[in-house]
Amino acid sequence: MLSLRLAFSWLTVLPVRGPDEVDRRAAARAIALAPVAGLALGLAAAAVLWLLEPAGAAAGFAAVAVLALLTRGMHLDGLADTFDGLGVYGPPERAREVMKSGGAGPFGVAAIVAAAGIQAGAFTTLAASGNWYAVVVAVALGRVAVVAACRRGIEPAPDTRFGALVAGTQSRVTVAVWGMVAAAVSVFAVPGLAWSGPLIAVLALLVAVRLADHGVRRFGGLSGDLLGGAVELTTALSALGFAAVANAV
Repeated sequence: MLSLRLAFSWLTVLPVRGPDEVDRRAAARAIALAPVAGLALGLAAAAVLWLLEPAGAAAGFAAVAVLALLTRGMHLDGLADTFDGLGVYGPPERAREVMKSGGAGPFGVAAIVAAAGIQAGAFTTLAASGNWYAVVVAVALGRVAVVAACRRGIEPAPDTRFGALVAGTQSRVTVAVWGMVAAAVSVFAVPGLAWSGPLIAVLALLVAVRLADHGVRRFGGLSGDLLGGAVELTTALSALGFAAVANAV
């Protein structure tokens, strides 16, 4: 329960306290439970869409806004910092300096607008067809990406306390189990075309983890910003995929 509380305290604004002392062992257990926190966030997003569905596109943007509020906006901030860092020339030290500058540059703003817009549009489409399940799955998948990005062999970026706690903490077994769970639950995300849901989920996760891996090489290691970018990218791509394929069927 302490690990689950720590996962929720890290990934949400819920008034949940984790243990007073957090080492890599505790961090590993919390990250392994990140998809559970994602499930709770997905349910919240689906509830907002259900309540506001008659409002059309506004419901989708409201769901994105609620997710940002429930996560302190840290994942969107991480996405912006990641793309700002990727958009500059120079050594890893220069990229990390830009990421820690505190403001969002043009690449970061563009990334936020694109991710939020894609999520809002996809959520609106899924809500219009009553596919609340796909919304929940898309949000939870974003946290499965966190598990995969923290797999063994990944080193933390210099001067990153969170990265030092979580980088390289997840075993191949944990990553594989959550990958299989993600594929299994995605079977029902696209009604009438069972195979497409797992394919979309796996592709979205692969793209997000690929981005994180590229960031690790570019920035000299893993940071919380990269994890936030992986969350938002996975959620956007999976929601878009579920909505697009379901609309075409």
